Amino acid sequence: MREFIISDNDANQRLDKFLQKAVPLLGKSLMYKYIRIKRIKLNGKRCSFSDKLEVGDTISLYINDEYFEKPKYDFLTSGSELDIVFEDENIIIVNKPTGLVVHADEQNSADTLIGRILKYFYEKKEYDPQKENSFAPALCNRIDRNTSGLVICAKNAEALRELNEIIKQRYIKKEYLCVCVGSIPKKQFSIEGYLFKNEKTKLVSIYDKPRNGAKKIITKAELLKSNNNLSLCRVDLVTGRTHQIRASFAHIGFPLLGDGKYGNGQANKKYHVKTQALHSYSMKFELSGKQQDFPLLAYLNQQQFFAQKPWFLKYFD
Repeated sequence: MREFIISDNDANQRLDKFLQKAVPLLGKSLMYKYIRIKRIKLNGKRCSFSDKLEVGDTISLYINDEYFEKPKYDFLTSGSELDIVFEDENIIIVNKPTGLVVHADEQNSADTLIGRILKYFYEKKEYDPQKENSFAPALCNRIDRNTSGLVICAKNAEALRELNEIIKQRYIKKEYLCVCVGSIPKKQFSIEGYLFKNEKTKLVSIYDKPRNGAKKIITKAELLKSNNNLSLCRVDLVTGRTHQIRASFAHIGFPLLGDGKYGNGQANKKYHVKTQALHSYSMKFELSGKQQDFPLLAYLNQQQFFAQKPWFLKYFD
């Protein structure tokens, strides 16, 4: 049994928030279970995860000592759930869920996609930081917290080098699905412009003409279905810039459903959507004629991978 006496620095927070920081190895689901079956008590009594802590409170934990060991590596505090689309000895491709950041952000999120992947490799004994001088498995592309879909990670240094070059040369064709507010009149269309990123606000703006500091963007799209003033589109990113899809569709008057930064607040409220309807659903390696440049990953040529269908397809059933 272990006890915590709540100090000034610990007070005025919920019990579950405190435990997540004080006993990170316990994990959320097990923590809530132990509270429910009274293996965690507050001042000797049954408690609730939402109880607000006060100075002098005593938290008693009747749990195994292993949960009090400090994790050796930060990634061990990440979640364990992974939707693996493909994995071999060189790469892993996963379907990132909405709401999960790929790397630690300004909010210093404890649970990240790369953290989950490193934890997965560590538990499989495929990655041990103590045996590596400098290399760690690394993500080769990234998508926003509230965008779901395919993210690829290199499992060794050579795969990382080749993947970075493949992506740089645009030898991977990535396609997205999205839902826009409004009925798009064209079956196929292209959005071209110049994207400027404000580093202070982290927002981008699209301009029709060149502007100092703005980068050329091209977004190709195809209308798949329309229903109830919503349009389902397939998107091919010719260029890949920050918030390119979200800002581009907003620029032409068809913002993404659920987008809190560039979207239509009234439509988001109407459909009760708080996250952008954007999903990276397809990734195809196009290395024909270039296989000699990528000896380790040449076998991926013409292979295409798909994520699970996104939640927003329900609007078009």
